[in-house]
Amino acid sequence: MKSLAAAGVSLAVLAAVSGQAFAADLPQSTYPATDYSAPVDNSRFDWSGFYFGGNLGWGWGQFRTQSTPTGKFNADTHGVGFGVHGGYNHEIFPNFIAGVEADLQYSDLEKRRVSNGISVRASSNWNGSLRGRLGVTFDRFMIYGTGGLAIADLTVRAPTGKHDATQLGWTVGAGVEGAVTNNVTARLEYIYADYGRDSFNLGPVRYRTETQTSTIRAGVSYKF
Repeated sequence: MKSLAAAGVSLAVLAAVSGQAFAADLPQSTYPATDYSAPVDNSRFDWSGFYFGGNLGWGWGQFRTQSTPTGKFNADTHGVGFGVHGGYNHEIFPNFIAGVEADLQYSDLEKRRVSNGISVRASSNWNGSLRGRLGVTFDRFMIYGTGGLAIADLTVRAPTGKHDATQLGWTVGAGVEGAVTNNVTARLEYIYADYGRDSFNLGPVRYRTETQTSTIRAGVSYKF
């Protein structure tokens, strides 16, 4: 029995030594070993480039109207708005983005007020803007401010006539945007616009109207 045990131990040692020698003679792989405990590489999102998208939001505003027969009165209004936007971003410094953006929106803003027995209806059906954007990025998220030129239509109706005009003004806003994929981003923003003052005659009556709007909207963009 002792002889059999000694023989078994000798065979095991011989097999181990032979296996190591055989493994050393095999060709070694040139690929580096995979470290499954290492974190997954998540490269920084590239915000630079052209983009185009759509948005949907809720707007509210105020038409301030004044004339001799009506006096001065305010007409508050609100409604759903939707539209398209497009622009270009450029990384001026690491984590700092500068860009330009244009948008065109449909706006359901209309209000009728009766002042001193005279009915006056003011409405705006579309608006747009050309704005600069400055943003700070946190990899796949960006916080930005925006501002520039605003444009909108204005229609005023009264018993003495109707006035149609295109108003120019200014706009400012801010928002947050995040990358959903490498080409799709989603945003939520607030935009304020002041379209200035418009003076006009409706028949023999001189009117003056001022228009301001605010909008909260969500949007999706595709980055090329």
